Amino acid sequence: MNKPVLLAGLAALALITTPAAAQKSPEAIAEAALQRAPVFDGHNDVPWELRGQVGNVINTFDFRDTTKPKPDGTVMHTDIQRLRKGRVGAQFWSVYVPSNTNEQLAVQQTIEQIDVAKRLIARYPADLSLAYNSTELQSQMKAGKIAGMLGIEGGQSIGSSLAVLREMFGMGVRYMTLTHGKNVPWADSATDAPKHDGLTDFGRQVVQEMNRLGMIVDLSHVSEATMKDALEATKAPVMFSHSGVRAVNDHPRNVPDSVLPAVKANGGIVMVVFYAAFVDPNLREHGLKRTAERARLDALYLGNPAGAAAALKAWDTANPPPSTPLGLVADHIDHIKKTIGVDHVGLGGDYDGMDAVPVGLEDVTGYPALFTELARRGYTQAELEKIASGNMLRVLKANEAYAASQKGQPPVETPVVK
Repeated sequence: MNKPVLLAGLAALALITTPAAAQKSPEAIAEAALQRAPVFDGHNDVPWELRGQVGNVINTFDFRDTTKPKPDGTVMHTDIQRLRKGRVGAQFWSVYVPSNTNEQLAVQQTIEQIDVAKRLIARYPADLSLAYNSTELQSQMKAGKIAGMLGIEGGQSIGSSLAVLREMFGMGVRYMTLTHGKNVPWADSATDAPKHDGLTDFGRQVVQEMNRLGMIVDLSHVSEATMKDALEATKAPVMFSHSGVRAVNDHPRNVPDSVLPAVKANGGIVMVVFYAAFVDPNLREHGLKRTAERARLDALYLGNPAGAAAALKAWDTANPPPSTPLGLVADHIDHIKKTIGVDHVGLGGDYDGMDAVPVGLEDVTGYPALFTELARRGYTQAELEKIASGNMLRVLKANEAYAASQKGQPPVETPVVK
């Protein structure tokens, strides 16, 4: 046989018989994606943890390592060394304060949370940084920093004032979740009795002014009607900073299929949450059964709260909550990809703001394990890079671009209450 023909045949045979040798493992695909595109996570509650644990007195607080158990026996999810291990390159730090009808107090508390987040970042200049725009954020990521941005979790934080909204933006806030667990005077929450059927006229003005400023409209925690009203009102892409999808777990905090097409049309992003209660339908069912049992016991032991408490404790012992597998988080991602495309998926872990996490995602070191699972399901490196940070950067830049196009537009004005 002609030697060149023989060599060509052997080469072809090698390609046919050894394809696995040429393929990357899921671990290698995940690693390559995270090398090129470190995680840009949508929601972390460390600032609120600092308020609860040390009253925002942080000069002696060691954020390099927070693995020492707290007085209640639990351990924080986040610190610098674990963020590094988890391949986090950018983080939206939530400056959450509770839903509160006393909006003036909520405004004060929010400013305090902005202050403690900034002070924490400033204490670790070799590792942490604060970005005010996408250019700064990408530059800081390239320099090896964990770049930070601030997000308000709940419209109570602006005290129903567009002036306060503007000043919060000036302080560095780059997204606002329109509600938290309760309604605000201008928008309905997913977990409160509907009052406004979505957004009020003032709520639409809030969205308009956020667009003008370049502050991203965040629709986690809001009702389905509020989601639809905000998507109709906004001129820039929205985000869900930490939400799942109802098709996988029918929880009111998650995004229904009726809304997902509008998210695609808007160019927005659903940043999939890790909180087990939002992720896992079995855990949700367990919680509903426990709620029903508690109501039954309260009625059965009427006038005997100690007896009711003891009986509920016995029920808890006999009925432990199910563990949540990491794969369920991937199921939420799969559904979004299948329904509206991978360009609209991100991650919003909700670390240090949740009390139940999936196995394998116990703290911020878990992102590589999730990416490995996605690679095992057939996600390409390019798709993983979009989920890690590419999609969130696109949404951030689109909001900045819209704001730049509105430079000549005056602020939205509303009269102050005399």
